[in-house]
Parts: sequence; C-alpha cells; structure tokens
Amino acid sequence: MSPFLGEFIGTMLLIVMGDGVVANVVLNKTKGNNSGWIVITFGWAMAVFLGVYVSTSLGGSGHLNPAVTIAMAAFNPDFDSSLVPTYIVAQFAGAIIGAIIVWLAYKQHFDETDDKDGKLAVFCTAPAIRNPFFNLLTEMIGTFVLVLGALAMSKPASTLGTLDALPVALLILGIGLSLGGPTGYGINPARDLGPRIAHFILPIRNKRDSDWGYSWIPVIGPVIGALIAAYLFKLI
Repeated sequence: MSPFLGEFIGTMLLIVMGDGVVANVVLNKTKGNNSGWIVITFGWAMAVFLGVYVSTSLGGSGHLNPAVTIAMAAFNPDFDSSLVPTYIVAQFAGAIIGAIIVWLAYKQHFDETDDKDGKLAVFCTAPAIRNPFFNLLTEMIGTFVLVLGALAMSKPASTLGTLDALPVALLILGIGLSLGGPTGYGINPARDLGPRIAHFILPIRNKRDSDWGYSWIPVIGPVIGALIAAYLFKLI
C-alpha cells in the first residue's frame, strides 16, 4: 500500500477515536457525559493503538505525528527523508478529516451544548493555566517522553515504523495520566492543529474562536521535544 494512504488513514482513525472520546465526555446528552479524565486517556491510548496498527499495515510509518517524522528524518540515517512531505501532508489531512467525522457523529450533541470552550476542547488542546513558557515546556517534556520511550521500545531500535502498536498505546496512556494535566498533552502538531482548523471551518452552532493565540505551542513544543529525544537516543 502507499505511504500516503497508510499515514492518512492511520491519522484519520487516531482523531476519530481520540476526538471522539473527548466529545463523548464533554458534550451534553451523550452516554459518556462527565465520565472524566480516565476515560479520555484510555480512549486516546486505544486511538493510538488503532492508528499505529492500521498505518503500518497499510504502508505508512506509524508515526501519525509530524514531530516524530521530523525527528526521524533529522537523526535516523535509515529513514527515507524524501517521504517527510508525504507523511506530514497525510497526517494533517487525516487529522482534519477525522475531526470532521467526529463532528458529524456528534452533531446533535454539539447543538445541545452551550459550553463554547467544551466544544473547542473536542478538537484541540488548551492549557489549564495559561503561561506560554510553561505550556511550551510541558509539551516539550511530554513529546520527549513519547519519542525517547518509543525509540527504546521499537524494533529495530531506530525505526518507529516497525514499532508494535500496543507498547506505544500504553506509553500514550501513561503520558496522559502523568503529564496531561497542564496542557491536555497535545504532543502532536497534526493532532492539535488539524482539528483546530476543522473547528475553524465547520459550521458549529454557537462556537467560539479557535484560540489561534495558543495554537503554536502544541506545534512548536512537540517538534523541539521530539528532536531533543531523538538526538539523545542517538547519542546513547
């Protein structure tokens, strides 16, 4: 299968499942309304499991994350850097389409929800305490843990594309439980910016702005954290 298709479908499923669990928890009149942070973190872990498994099965890298792709291109000589644009375009396209699918699935519940911040939270992250420096640092740390941990568990050690889906899903679960509190653990530029774009363009009833002032943090922070982790792993 094609690398683009694998990465696109994998990322799309990641967002359908991941944004879907947030919608189930925060939107009104759902079966899972107010079921809490544990449900969200488990849902995102299963979203990563499905996305990675499907992506690698269909010829993608299993990265589902531009920060990971950039880090692999920078520090892994075995990674084909010519595929970077293909992967990143596929990741963002999959994320946008996945977010639109979630909106369609939960359309009635978006209409029944007055909380504008909650509607935005279905699509993208926001800090619990807004401080650009510490928010950026948190996203760097979360992605550093993701990339260093994933590289250490992957087979062979320097290629994420062959990583088994379950270990990275458990890693995401741990990051969400341990480091997700300050910023909602975006740790993936496509996962955050793609659905944020979908929020901006979709005709969501009574929505707020898409918080573009914060949008750069879950893009830049993960890239920096991933680069540091990949460089350190190469040194080790």
